[in-house]
Amino acid sequence: MKLNVNGRVQDVDVEPEMPLLWVLRDAMGLEGTKYGCGIAACGACTVHVNGEAVRACVTPVGSVAGKKITTIEGLAPAGKLHKVQQAWVDHSVPQCGYCQSGMIMSAAALLAKKPKPTDADIEEGVTNLCRCGTYGRVKKAIHAAAGDKVDNTVVTIEAPNGQKLA
Repeated sequence: MKLNVNGRVQDVDVEPEMPLLWVLRDAMGLEGTKYGCGIAACGACTVHVNGEAVRACVTPVGSVAGKKITTIEGLAPAGKLHKVQQAWVDHSVPQCGYCQSGMIMSAAALLAKKPKPTDADIEEGVTNLCRCGTYGRVKKAIHAAAGDKVDNTVVTIEAPNGQKLA
């Protein structure tokens, strides 16, 4: 089967029902796309298929043959960070980082459709889970990538155990 991944057409010898996630990671060595839940709930496996955010863990590879697939490794092929990736850095979004490739891919797909998203657009369009709870920074970074002015004030809250969280 021929796959167009990150602008490169490659032959892969896999069964058509194999999840795209495992083809990318195991057959092609593209490990930026993460396994999180296996049921399309968390979004760690998000990639673009013809520009749409798709959960690769439940997408049979046969359904995307001949389509343009973009992974986190191909989001910025020219060696310069994509504007969402740069905003992630500028706004210190990641904590553990595990969910970030999927979150970035969802945000990039959203901005391609809605260049000036509202908070409601972001909440509807980026449904990925982040166990570290960086949703406030994610929202700020998406607004920054959209060219919106962003308040960089760090808000600290206290967790029930007394720990200070930013």
